[in-house]
Amino acid sequence: MSKPWSEVAWDKATPIFTKITQHPFIKCLIDGTLSQKQFMFYIAQDSIYLSEFGKVLAGISAKLSDSQQRSALLKFATDTVFVEQNLHNGFIDALKSNQKAKATPSCMLYTSFLQKQLATQPIEVALAAVLPCFVIYKKTGDYIVQNQTVQANPYQNWIDTYGGDDFAKAVQQAEGIANNLAEKANEAMQQKMTDAYLTASKLEWMFWNSAYELEKWPI
Repeated sequence: MSKPWSEVAWDKATPIFTKITQHPFIKCLIDGTLSQKQFMFYIAQDSIYLSEFGKVLAGISAKLSDSQQRSALLKFATDTVFVEQNLHNGFIDALKSNQKAKATPSCMLYTSFLQKQLATQPIEVALAAVLPCFVIYKKTGDYIVQNQTVQANPYQNWIDTYGGDDFAKAVQQAEGIANNLAEKANEAMQQKMTDAYLTASKLEWMFWNSAYELEKWPI
């Protein structure tokens, strides 16, 4: 493999990311016109997602054979989830929302997919599946910062969190662990990692779309 696995996977996921940046949810985040109802719907679903996502990250960490990688990923998982949950709480407090939300079909599909990778697939595949959540959020944050059209954006705290340098370092560390595993894997395993990465990237688009559409269960 001439390039690190994470770069190869991202090259294949770039068309999906492009569609994410073109989504109305992101466009409205950029100009600050996203409705509070849509944003709070997203925050509520993301809180549900993070609760399950943190468990998957902890499970992946426990399965890593390298103690340094295990400690790094566990710290990465703990710090990232803590920061995001605090960010969520800040918006929830500010908007005085106490709604107890339940997972939408898209949220449940995404978390179920990640849980299945942890339970049934090799550790390399499970780790590949969780990476798009971090990578796409980082790149989306950067994209929004670069294309912002207003100064007084009501969602600036969210934008600054994912467009910041600290988050970028954490993402690079997680990608480094995945690349290390990929280097030791055969071509078939690398392909399985990429397939999981692409599926999770598509689920990222579905998650944004779910919030914009205020998705409900059909029955």
